[in-house]
Amino acid sequence: MPGTWGSSRSTHHDVAKVLLLREASVVISSLRAEYEIPWDGRNMLSALDKYCGSVFWNASYLQRPDPDLPVCFERTVLVWLPLGFLWLCAPWHLASLCKKSSRVPVSKLYICKQVIAGLLLLAAIAELAVTLSQDYGPSSDSTTPKNPVVFITNPVLFAVSWIILMLCQESLRHKVTSVDSGSLFIFWVLVVVCEIFPFQTLLRDAYSKEELVDVPRFSLFYINFGLKLIAFVLSAIADISPEVQNMSKKNPEARATFLSRITFHWFNSMVFKGYRRPLVQEDMWDLNKSDSTHDICQRFKEVMNKEVKKAQIVLQKKKQKQSISDSHHGLSNGISQDVLVMEKTGGSKENNKKKKKDSEAEHPHSWLIPTICKTFKGVLIESAFLKLLQDLLAFASPQLLKLMISFTQDKSIQTWTGYLYAVLLLLVAFFQSVFLQQYFQRCFVLGMKVRTAIMVAVYKKALVVSNDSRKESTAGEIVNLMSADAQRFNDVTNFIHLLWSCPLQIALAITFLWFELGPSVLAGLLVMVLMVPINGWLATKSKGLQILKFYAWEASFEAQVQAIRENELKVMRKFAYLSSVSTFLFSCAPAIVSLATFAVFVSVSPDNILDAGKAFTSISLFNILRFPLVMLPQLISIMVQTSVSKKRLEKFLGGDDLDSNAVSHDNTNSAAVSISEGTFAWERGTDPILKNVSLDINEGHLVAVVGAVGSGKTSLISALLGEMNKIKGHINLKGSVAYVPQQAWIQNATLKDNILFGSELNDKEYQSVVDACALRPDLDLLPGGDQTEIGEKGINLSGGQKQRVSLARAAYSGADVYLLDDPLSAVDSHVGKHLFERVIGPRGLLKNKTRILVTHGVSFLPYVDAIVVLVDGVISEVGSYNSLRASKGAFSEFLDTYAKEESIKADGSKDQDSSGYEEFDTVPESLEPQADESPEDVISSTLKRENSLRHSQRHTQQNGRLRKNSSITGGKDSGDKKGQRLIEKEAMETGKVKFSVFLQYLRAMGWGYTIWSFLIYFVQNVAFIGQNLWLSDWTNDAVEYLNSSYPAHVRDTRIGVFGALGIAQGFLVFLGTILLANGAVDASRILHTQLLSNILRVPMVFFDTTPSGRIVNRFAKDIFTVDEMIPMSFRSWILCLLGVLGTLFVICLATPLFTAVVVPMAVIYYFVQRFYVATSRQLRRLDSVSRSPIYSHFGETVSGLSVIRAYGHQLRFLHQNEHTIDENIKSVYPWIVSNRWLAMRLESLGNLVVFFSALFAVISRDSLESGLVGLSISYALNVTQTLNWLVRMTSELETNIVAVERVSEYTEITNEAQWITENRPPDGWPMAGKISFENYKVRYRPELDLILHGITCNIESTEKIGIVGRTGAGKSSLTNCLFRIIEAAEGHILIDGIDISTLGLHDLRSRITIIPQDPVLFCGTLRINLDPFEKFSDEDIWRVLELAHLKNFVGSLPSKLQHEVSEGGENLSLGQRQLLCLARALLRRSRILILDEATAAVDLETDDLIQSTIRREFSHCTVLTIAHRLNTILDSSRVMVLDSGKIVEFDSPSALFNKHGHFYSMAKDAGISAIEQTSL
Repeated sequence: MPGTWGSSRSTHHDVAKVLLLREASVVISSLRAEYEIPWDGRNMLSALDKYCGSVFWNASYLQRPDPDLPVCFERTVLVWLPLGFLWLCAPWHLASLCKKSSRVPVSKLYICKQVIAGLLLLAAIAELAVTLSQDYGPSSDSTTPKNPVVFITNPVLFAVSWIILMLCQESLRHKVTSVDSGSLFIFWVLVVVCEIFPFQTLLRDAYSKEELVDVPRFSLFYINFGLKLIAFVLSAIADISPEVQNMSKKNPEARATFLSRITFHWFNSMVFKGYRRPLVQEDMWDLNKSDSTHDICQRFKEVMNKEVKKAQIVLQKKKQKQSISDSHHGLSNGISQDVLVMEKTGGSKENNKKKKKDSEAEHPHSWLIPTICKTFKGVLIESAFLKLLQDLLAFASPQLLKLMISFTQDKSIQTWTGYLYAVLLLLVAFFQSVFLQQYFQRCFVLGMKVRTAIMVAVYKKALVVSNDSRKESTAGEIVNLMSADAQRFNDVTNFIHLLWSCPLQIALAITFLWFELGPSVLAGLLVMVLMVPINGWLATKSKGLQILKFYAWEASFEAQVQAIRENELKVMRKFAYLSSVSTFLFSCAPAIVSLATFAVFVSVSPDNILDAGKAFTSISLFNILRFPLVMLPQLISIMVQTSVSKKRLEKFLGGDDLDSNAVSHDNTNSAAVSISEGTFAWERGTDPILKNVSLDINEGHLVAVVGAVGSGKTSLISALLGEMNKIKGHINLKGSVAYVPQQAWIQNATLKDNILFGSELNDKEYQSVVDACALRPDLDLLPGGDQTEIGEKGINLSGGQKQRVSLARAAYSGADVYLLDDPLSAVDSHVGKHLFERVIGPRGLLKNKTRILVTHGVSFLPYVDAIVVLVDGVISEVGSYNSLRASKGAFSEFLDTYAKEESIKADGSKDQDSSGYEEFDTVPESLEPQADESPEDVISSTLKRENSLRHSQRHTQQNGRLRKNSSITGGKDSGDKKGQRLIEKEAMETGKVKFSVFLQYLRAMGWGYTIWSFLIYFVQNVAFIGQNLWLSDWTNDAVEYLNSSYPAHVRDTRIGVFGALGIAQGFLVFLGTILLANGAVDASRILHTQLLSNILRVPMVFFDTTPSGRIVNRFAKDIFTVDEMIPMSFRSWILCLLGVLGTLFVICLATPLFTAVVVPMAVIYYFVQRFYVATSRQLRRLDSVSRSPIYSHFGETVSGLSVIRAYGHQLRFLHQNEHTIDENIKSVYPWIVSNRWLAMRLESLGNLVVFFSALFAVISRDSLESGLVGLSISYALNVTQTLNWLVRMTSELETNIVAVERVSEYTEITNEAQWITENRPPDGWPMAGKISFENYKVRYRPELDLILHGITCNIESTEKIGIVGRTGAGKSSLTNCLFRIIEAAEGHILIDGIDISTLGLHDLRSRITIIPQDPVLFCGTLRINLDPFEKFSDEDIWRVLELAHLKNFVGSLPSKLQHEVSEGGENLSLGQRQLLCLARALLRRSRILILDEATAAVDLETDDLIQSTIRREFSHCTVLTIAHRLNTILDSSRVMVLDSGKIVEFDSPSALFNKHGHFYSMAKDAGISAIEQTSL
């Protein structure tokens, strides 16, 4: 047995044995140093000598070619070291034995471990027995000397330790999820390493004496060693319990051993999978419990509540102090007049400041950071400890480098010392990598957790936030808190430890440098410190330059956007120049710093000669210094930004909650809804909207609320929901509430989920609700029936459908009180009637419930139990329909304005209508092809998210009953239709980026720029290598002029050339960067211009099939990437690549042997890099894909807050939010790990480079100059970082270049017809405004059916035509054809005899006016909205505002025409937006006007205003009106009735009414029983 052990180990025994020699000698010398002071160290040593029975320490053992350690040292220190470690760790393990916890079942591995420990225990006892039998046994006699004490104490120590070990291994069974123990693994490593020394000592002894002196101990030692090796191997194997086995199926990390965790080996399976095929969300592993959103937030919430309470107490005290001090100030009346005057004048600014201060002081602050620290204190302490170890180890390498250089200089040092240094370099580097990666892993995961905690806290707060707090921040700003501010905290947490680590590194580096070079270090340090503020100044300068991108991308016209873009590019160029100055400084810094230091060093005194040890140790120390000096200013600027985020978050999270007691739910009350003396305002301190409202509504009653626009109808509903600020009064609601808002709020979920809204499914009830809400026909046509996914904001439903779904949600909820805020305004009249009858009215589904209905529809009023009339926030009348008619008050005026027919015979008309209704087929809106959505695109927009794609195809196959060519794209053609952008886009974005994309970018930059900048960078790299070779040559002077004085001219030449090469590098980098920057700006300009000019000319169909978010994304995110990210990553990539090549070149130059290692390492490197890039790129994509649902769900929640609160579903939404965030973390966490996985592998490669460069330096030490050794090793020490960066940059460049691909995708879409053709119309065209259609046919796309089937008709000049028809009959398509939004399939349209298909689009569209269905407004002033090209004077504009009944409103605004309209006109009411569009049409004054359902959103009063204005102002025009409400077109000259793309009736309204056809049945539905001749 000894023989076998010996042979396998003897070759390596030198290296292995020597590992601990240096450490040992340090320990001994320190022991001596420590003990020589108090009492003579010889006593200590002689005591140890006596204890062992041999010499404890003798340095001569090491002064020979084959070194060894004294036996006594091996039996004491090398035994105590591992056992001491075990005893230190034992308490932690044993603590878990005491706890009562479930145990893991016994496994085979556990039994093996315990058996081995038992055998070791027996061996220890056997050894003790041998000693005792020798000393006291029968064979012993008094003459033979007794064995030394060590032979008794060591076996006892071992025996006790093995018992402890068995207990520790047992304790692991009490930790259900643990698979092995890191501390026990380290213990076994120590044991095996320490045993190697006695192992070879015993063998040597036996060989030299050629006999075995002490056979029993010899045998026992090797048996022991064998067992320990087996135990060491077993300790590295995972002991997997059934529970862990189950967990590890979903998350391999659960079964990862200690070794696997520190090398991130457990992540391999993900990397291989990602390399074989692009990863998808389903490949993501489950989260560890501690990383799950729920867990993080529980902990965070508990701490946060405590901290906020503390902060509130502090705030209260502060306020009390202030109020006391204020009252004191009030007492001192002796203020002089002058002061008062001064205060008045300078007061306004101060006041503003003070106001700001006050608003800051009103909420508790300074609690967020303590909350984060306390919640995550464990991780923070762990990571700080790891960082400290790593920082200390970083300074070991330069010291080893110094020893290494002195080893090559001093040939008397034994060769084995060189090998020892090489191995130590490798070990130090390895431990440094492990600590650093573990530190990063913890910090990044911590950052992720902090982000998660903040996001959930913001979401929770948003659900309960009061209106005051909510008004302070828009929905966008709140989403911003969740995205940007949380992300900022994430970024800071990643680097938080640098706050103390940077100063520590700086201090250590300066200390070591001082030892090397003495005071001349200060010269170099001064240069470095001066660089910091310059860099800081440049950074702040360039920060200010990154002005908001695209501030007015809606500026609607290409020239304007291009002008803005040019400014942006100017700024970019400036920014690039500034950053190239800072790059120049950064690249010069090391050269200038070392130049300053070395120059001062050699100039100060002629005795100072620069030798290799000093030069290269200093250079590697300067390299360490560079990082903290660059990071500190950056860190400080990040901290400043974060403090802004912190204030914002604290303000929002510390704001007031909604008063949950505003509405009481006392079920003993007699009335179902009661308000007494209620006065309500939207915000504190503003004028009340509702004044002294008192109202009692009995159970089961239907109450209508009517009033003019702005009279407070919606506010009344909000007050009942508890959304308004209650100034005084009392509200009580009995039972639960259901709420239908005015603008339907639809979730991004299936139609069924939208209706169920979290309730259990009761199929019978569900079906009856669907029928009652007229949704059955919609379901039959939607691709997946009620499983169709609705896009965000209900994008693929028409307004009417959304409203019906919203009503169905309320009807299904089975609540007690229904608050219906005008749900009938958005639907066609006959559908409205159906809904009233089947759902809301006295015979509807809700007939036994309490209902409050806000309405503009007069025809429903006779059927309600009571009517509440609101005038300016006060209830003016309450009563039944007839009593209010009789009282001749506000209500009867309201009626007289509208009711076209005075005597409605309630019952009669009802029966008639219901029968009339049955013939009517409610074809769902948006399913027959509609104006802005071709049938197929209804779905394409649904395809917004990939999974809906899977849905629709799955359901297509299930449902099977499809209309031919209906909007389904299931089956085989789903892939090839052009409409489904998404499929193509996804296919494009996976896998490797094509090389042609890189070429396309370089082409856009210009080949000149590209080639020159590359060449310049290359020359710069050559200069860098030259400078270092010169330095290594310079250090050889130390040997040359060893005993003579150093000549001044040599010194000056050395300094001069060294400096010149350094400065040259800086200038080359500067030049290269500026060239690249210019190229990048050119590329940006070209790509953006192509994108913009193309997007403005693509057909409308494209915008229908593409969510606007996706287009804006191309302009915002992708162009941003092209502008900022690509140039940076491109530059870094070039620099890194050249850096790595340079390093390898220098090492090969110094030690040619190294070339043998380069090839295999390059191969490994290539594979690691390819594996990583594939996986990382896809994980990044998954991260951004899974991140948007978080924000969209949040945006959705904020916009539907009142609905969620009304139904009381806050908790459900919280859980959904947690789930969405979890899905995102599932891809963020692997991405963090993938970076660590890569770093571990690359750093190991880099560590090997260091090791081999050192090893070959030792091997060829006789032929090498010390300068070259220093050069090659200090280069190698730097290569790890560069290698790491090269892979990062390659991956980043690949990820970013995708933006070029995405931008170019949108530059290749086909355009619509030409803007201007040769055939220009005459100037005043159209003069008369005659329109004739000749057999006009239209289809949306070549592969689809016709939507207009041969329309033929003539419309005379100044005729007023009403166009009616069911939804989808082709009304809007007809108007779209006039603008050539859709081109003709066959036939012509002539306007004043000119065929419009021959004209340019610009000429055609600028001569016709449309008032669209949805009023479209741009961000900008009112003036820009009315007159974007500034053709008209202010007088003109005021005149049309007066005509549009907006003059008073605009006049009352503080900035009049310059009033800023917010995005989409959000800060104007729907009615006001509609009137603005009317004003816009009045300005244009063209001869043809098209009104597209323009009055659907307005109450009857405003409707009348608009109608009369149109009649008066457009009397000389041809007017086509598409109407929802029939009474808007009763005064038309003729009415065109369309049905499925054909004209079925076309005549005057009275003639059609008498014909009893289509028009008649529609009129009956609208409650119109007779038509007078009113046509103009």
